[in-house]
Amino acid sequence: MKNSKCKICLRVGEKLFLKGDRCFSTKCAIVKKPYPPGLKGKSRRRGISEYGKELQEKQKLRNWYNLREKQFSKYVKEVLEKRGQVEDAGALLIEKLESRLDNVIFRMGLASSHALARQMVNHGHFLVNERKIDIPSYQVKKGDKISLRPQSLKIGNLKNIELKLKKYKAPSWIKLNTKKLEAEITQEPFLEEATPPAEISAIFEYYSR
Repeated sequence: MKNSKCKICLRVGEKLFLKGDRCFSTKCAIVKKPYPPGLKGKSRRRGISEYGKELQEKQKLRNWYNLREKQFSKYVKEVLEKRGQVEDAGALLIEKLESRLDNVIFRMGLASSHALARQMVNHGHFLVNERKIDIPSYQVKKGDKISLRPQSLKIGNLKNIELKLKKYKAPSWIKLNTKKLEAEITQEPFLEEATPPAEISAIFEYYSR
């Protein structure tokens, strides 16, 4: 459904930037009608239970990274198993999610949304250390080099991408070369810079029930 992603943002009551450039325009659903689907005018959101809040926070982060429930829960459960063995479980979860290849393409500024980045990776437009990788969940590591296949410059989403990247600033853990359209991972992603739109502790509580 065309506006299904907009409905996700309306349900949680905030922008999750799921539709790329549209989210920064006046066409954004949150700007036009900042209330949940089914409510009219300025109806207030009802209070929700603790479980409802945990569910909502989980949905925010899952949709933010454009993941299916099975994929997302796998990441969370892997981290929960290490809880107590790591200094910050929340930071570890974000590190795993940010290290996905589709997210790296999004963070490089080569795609306007996580959904588009995933599609581009699936279509085999990128190389990791000079090897074609078409698996969105592929985990990049410090020292990895990600580049765009030369023939992929012909596709619509990447035409004139160099002009778009002139004012773009990549996260500090990505060393971006806008002329060569390639990047090097210089360190592990970290929670503070990722600024996820969700309360990580509530997500852990949801999956711990």
